[in-house]
Amino acid sequence: MISFQNVSKRYNNGHQALNQVSFELDESEMVFLTGHSGAGKSTLLKLLAMIERCHQGKIYLKGKDLTRVNNRQIPFYRRHIGIIFQDPHLLSDRNVFDNVALPLVIAGLRHQEVARRVRASLDKVGLLNKERSYPQALSSGEKQRVGIARAVVNKPALILADEPTGNLDPELSEEIMQLFEQFNSLGATVLVASHDLALVGRMKHRILTLHQGRLVSAGVAAHE
Repeated sequence: MISFQNVSKRYNNGHQALNQVSFELDESEMVFLTGHSGAGKSTLLKLLAMIERCHQGKIYLKGKDLTRVNNRQIPFYRRHIGIIFQDPHLLSDRNVFDNVALPLVIAGLRHQEVARRVRASLDKVGLLNKERSYPQALSSGEKQRVGIARAVVNKPALILADEPTGNLDPELSEEIMQLFEQFNSLGATVLVASHDLALVGRMKHRILTLHQGRLVSAGVAAHE
Protein backbone atom coordinates (compact mmCIF):
# COMPACT_ATOMS: atom_id res chain seq x y z
CA MET A 1 0.00 0.00 0.00
CA ILE A 2 2.68 2.50 1.14
CA SER A 3 6.40 2.34 0.49
CA PHE A 4 9.02 4.88 1.62
CA GLN A 5 12.40 4.28 0.01
CA ASN A 6 15.31 6.29 1.46
CA VAL A 7 13.12 9.37 1.84
CA SER A 8 14.68 12.61 3.06
CA LYS A 9 13.10 16.03 3.56
CA ARG A 10 14.98 19.25 4.21
CA TYR A 11 13.09 22.52 4.63
CA ASN A 12 14.22 25.81 3.10
CA ASN A 13 15.59 26.98 6.46
CA GLY A 14 18.01 24.05 6.39
CA HIS A 15 16.19 21.88 8.93
CA GLN A 16 16.55 18.19 8.09
CA ALA A 17 13.13 16.83 9.06
CA LEU A 18 13.55 13.30 7.66
CA ASN A 19 16.75 11.44 6.85
CA GLN A 20 16.84 8.27 4.72
CA VAL A 21 13.53 6.88 5.99
CA SER A 22 12.42 3.51 4.58
CA PHE A 23 9.41 1.38 5.54
CA GLU A 24 6.42 -0.50 4.10
CA LEU A 25 2.75 -0.47 5.12
CA ASP A 26 0.43 -3.22 3.96
CA GLU A 27 -3.03 -2.53 2.63
CA SER A 28 -5.65 -2.45 5.42
CA GLU A 29 -2.93 -2.20 8.09
CA MET A 30 -3.20 0.17 11.08
CA VAL A 31 0.13 1.60 12.23
CA PHE A 32 1.20 4.15 14.83
CA LEU A 33 3.94 6.71 14.27
CA THR A 34 5.71 7.90 17.42
CA GLY A 35 8.70 10.00 18.41
CA HIS A 36 9.68 13.12 20.30
CA SER A 37 8.40 16.56 19.33
CA GLY A 38 10.23 17.53 16.15
CA ALA A 39 11.13 13.92 15.27
CA GLY A 40 9.52 14.24 11.84
CA LYS A 41 6.09 12.67 12.39
CA SER A 42 4.07 15.56 10.92
CA THR A 43 6.47 15.92 8.01
CA LEU A 44 6.09 12.25 7.13
CA LEU A 45 2.29 12.57 7.08
CA LYS A 46 2.51 15.77 5.03
CA LEU A 47 4.60 13.95 2.42
CA LEU A 48 1.90 11.29 2.11
CA ALA A 49 -0.80 13.97 1.87
CA MET A 50 1.35 15.85 -0.66
CA ILE A 51 1.27 18.99 1.46
CA GLU A 52 5.07 18.78 1.27
CA ARG A 53 7.44 17.13 -1.22
CA CYS A 54 10.51 15.04 -0.41
CA HIS A 55 13.82 16.18 -1.89
CA GLN A 56 15.34 12.69 -1.99
CA GLY A 57 14.02 9.15 -2.24
CA LYS A 58 10.78 7.62 -3.50
CA ILE A 59 7.28 7.37 -2.02
CA TYR A 60 4.77 4.92 -3.47
CA LEU A 61 1.07 4.63 -2.72
CA LYS A 62 -0.60 1.59 -4.27
CA GLY A 63 2.31 1.43 -6.71
CA LYS A 64 1.96 5.08 -7.77
CA ASP A 65 5.15 7.14 -7.55
CA LEU A 66 4.10 10.27 -5.64
CA THR A 67 7.22 12.12 -6.76
CA ARG A 68 5.74 12.07 -10.27
CA VAL A 69 2.33 13.49 -9.29
CA ASN A 70 2.17 17.07 -10.58
CA ASN A 71 0.52 19.95 -8.69
CA ARG A 72 -2.64 19.88 -10.83
CA GLN A 73 -3.21 16.21 -9.94
CA ILE A 74 -2.92 16.73 -6.16
CA PRO A 75 -6.60 17.68 -5.48
CA PHE A 76 -7.79 14.50 -7.22
CA TYR A 77 -5.17 12.44 -5.37
CA ARG A 78 -6.34 13.81 -2.00
CA ARG A 79 -9.91 12.65 -2.62
CA HIS A 80 -8.70 9.15 -1.78
CA ILE A 81 -7.14 10.21 1.53
CA GLY A 82 -8.77 11.19 4.82
CA ILE A 83 -6.68 13.65 6.83
CA ILE A 84 -7.28 14.42 10.53
CA PHE A 85 -5.32 17.04 12.47
CA GLN A 86 -5.06 17.80 16.20
CA ASP A 87 -7.25 20.83 15.50
CA PRO A 88 -10.11 19.78 13.18
CA HIS A 89 -10.36 23.32 11.69
CA LEU A 90 -14.15 23.31 11.48
CA LEU A 91 -15.89 26.21 9.75
CA SER A 92 -17.62 28.14 12.54
CA ASP A 93 -20.30 29.61 10.25
CA ARG A 94 -21.47 26.18 9.05
CA ASN A 95 -23.25 23.50 11.01
CA VAL A 96 -21.98 19.97 11.55
CA PHE A 97 -23.80 18.59 8.49
CA ASP A 98 -22.32 21.24 6.18
CA ASN A 99 -18.81 20.84 7.63
CA VAL A 100 -18.86 17.10 6.94
CA ALA A 101 -20.48 17.59 3.52
CA LEU A 102 -17.81 19.99 2.26
CA PRO A 103 -15.52 17.41 0.53
CA LEU A 104 -18.53 15.88 -1.23
CA VAL A 105 -19.85 19.25 -2.39
CA ILE A 106 -16.41 20.11 -3.77
CA ALA A 107 -16.36 16.74 -5.57
CA GLY A 108 -19.69 17.61 -7.21
CA LEU A 109 -21.87 14.83 -5.79
CA ARG A 110 -25.65 15.11 -6.04
CA HIS A 111 -27.54 16.46 -3.02
CA GLN A 112 -29.21 13.11 -2.25
CA GLU A 113 -25.88 11.26 -2.27
CA VAL A 114 -24.27 13.97 -0.13
CA ALA A 115 -27.04 13.69 2.47
CA ARG A 116 -26.83 9.89 2.55
CA ARG A 117 -23.05 9.81 2.97
CA VAL A 118 -22.92 12.62 5.54
CA ARG A 119 -25.53 10.99 7.76
CA ALA A 120 -23.83 7.59 7.46
CA SER A 121 -20.51 9.18 8.42
CA LEU A 122 -22.00 11.06 11.39
CA ASP A 123 -23.72 7.89 12.54
CA LYS A 124 -20.38 6.05 12.59
CA VAL A 125 -18.88 8.65 14.95
CA GLY A 126 -22.02 8.86 17.10
CA LEU A 127 -23.04 12.41 16.17
CA LEU A 128 -26.10 11.95 13.99
CA ASN A 129 -28.15 13.92 16.52
CA LYS A 130 -25.75 16.89 16.22
CA GLU A 131 -26.00 17.49 12.46
CA ARG A 132 -27.68 20.90 12.89
CA SER A 133 -25.40 22.06 15.71
CA TYR A 134 -22.61 24.58 15.14
CA PRO A 135 -18.99 23.96 16.16
CA GLN A 136 -19.05 26.47 19.03
CA ALA A 137 -21.77 24.38 20.72
CA LEU A 138 -19.65 21.19 20.63
CA SER A 139 -17.19 19.76 23.13
CA SER A 140 -13.56 19.16 22.13
CA GLY A 141 -14.22 15.46 21.67
CA GLU A 142 -17.29 16.13 19.53
CA LYS A 143 -15.35 18.58 17.34
CA GLN A 144 -12.66 15.96 16.76
CA ARG A 145 -15.28 13.38 15.84
CA VAL A 146 -16.81 15.82 13.34
CA GLY A 147 -13.33 16.21 11.85
CA ILE A 148 -13.06 12.43 11.58
CA ALA A 149 -16.50 12.18 9.97
CA ARG A 150 -15.46 14.78 7.38
CA ALA A 151 -12.22 12.89 6.70
CA VAL A 152 -13.95 9.55 6.09
CA VAL A 153 -17.09 10.76 4.29
CA ASN A 154 -15.39 10.09 0.94
CA LYS A 155 -14.66 6.49 2.01
CA PRO A 156 -10.90 6.96 1.65
CA ALA A 157 -8.57 4.00 1.24
CA LEU A 158 -5.99 5.76 3.43
CA ILE A 159 -6.59 7.66 6.70
CA LEU A 160 -3.81 9.89 8.08
CA ALA A 161 -4.16 11.32 11.60
CA ASP A 162 -1.69 13.79 13.11
CA GLU A 163 -1.92 13.84 16.93
CA PRO A 164 -5.72 13.43 16.81
CA THR A 165 -6.00 13.03 20.59
CA GLY A 166 -3.54 15.75 21.57
CA ASN A 167 -6.24 18.02 23.04
CA LEU A 168 -8.37 15.28 24.62
CA ASP A 169 -8.50 13.58 28.01
CA PRO A 170 -7.51 9.90 28.29
CA GLU A 171 -11.07 8.51 28.10
CA LEU A 172 -11.91 10.51 24.96
CA SER A 173 -8.53 9.62 23.46
CA GLU A 174 -9.35 5.93 23.87
CA GLU A 175 -12.72 6.46 22.12
CA ILE A 176 -11.06 8.21 19.18
CA MET A 177 -8.53 5.40 18.76
CA GLN A 178 -11.36 2.86 18.81
CA LEU A 179 -13.01 4.79 15.97
CA PHE A 180 -9.83 4.46 13.91
CA GLU A 181 -9.81 0.74 14.64
CA GLN A 182 -13.40 0.50 13.36
CA PHE A 183 -12.48 2.19 10.08
CA ASN A 184 -9.45 -0.06 9.81
CA SER A 185 -11.65 -3.14 10.31
CA LEU A 186 -13.73 -1.94 7.35
CA GLY A 187 -10.63 -2.04 5.12
CA ALA A 188 -9.03 1.40 5.41
CA THR A 189 -5.27 1.69 5.86
CA VAL A 190 -4.68 3.90 8.92
CA LEU A 191 -1.52 5.76 9.96
CA VAL A 192 -1.75 7.67 13.25
CA ALA A 193 0.97 9.96 14.61
CA SER A 194 0.87 10.20 18.41
CA HIS A 195 3.18 11.12 21.26
CA ASP A 196 0.92 9.31 23.76
CA LEU A 197 3.11 6.25 24.28
CA ALA A 198 0.89 4.80 27.02
CA LEU A 199 -2.17 4.87 24.76
CA VAL A 200 -0.28 3.58 21.73
CA GLY A 201 1.25 0.81 23.82
CA ARG A 202 -2.20 -0.54 24.65
CA MET A 203 -3.14 -0.89 20.99
CA LYS A 204 -2.21 -4.10 19.20
CA HIS A 205 -0.68 -2.51 16.14
CA ARG A 206 2.76 -1.98 14.66
CA ILE A 207 4.70 1.08 15.79
CA LEU A 208 7.12 3.16 13.71
CA THR A 209 9.42 5.27 15.88
CA LEU A 210 11.24 8.35 14.59
CA HIS A 211 14.19 10.03 16.31
CA GLN A 212 15.71 13.20 14.89
CA GLY A 213 14.33 12.42 11.44
CA ARG A 214 15.50 8.82 11.31
CA LEU A 215 13.38 5.68 11.62
CA VAL A 216 14.83 3.85 14.61
CA SER A 217 12.20 1.14 15.11
CA ALA A 218 9.44 -0.49 13.09
CA GLY A 219 8.38 -3.25 15.47
CA VAL A 220 5.26 -4.12 17.46
CA ALA A 221 4.53 -2.83 20.96
CA ALA A 222 4.87 -5.26 23.85
CA HIS A 223 1.58 -6.34 25.41
CA GLU A 224 0.72 -7.95 28.70
